[in-house]
Amino acid sequence: MSAPPPVLELHDLDLMVRELSAPGCAARLRRLGFAAPETQALERLRARVAGALDRRWLSHYERAQQRYGRAVVAVRGRVCSGCFVTLPTSASPGAGETLTVCESCGRILYWG
Repeated sequence: MSAPPPVLELHDLDLMVRELSAPGCAARLRRLGFAAPETQALERLRARVAGALDRRWLSHYERAQQRYGRAVVAVRGRVCSGCFVTLPTSASPGAGETLTVCESCGRILYWG
């Protein structure tokens, strides 16, 4: 199995930072026996992943993240999980690709 596209790693890191920044989250994780990572370490890793990402995808990701709060959504049965619009068959990615952009809402679609 191939590695996930860097935009998915960036999205996961952003979700982790947001969750750890929520009040009481780190304390809940410690009570459950998990070590809560420091948000500064996650921010450094995020900067490294963002630096390796193609500028076109990074700019599109950051615009969608700012607008919707969740820039990457999955496609289930040709339906965008962000806006619930049925996607045309022409929207499916080409061979070897897993990412496209929803023509309706502009979120990055993961066809995984």
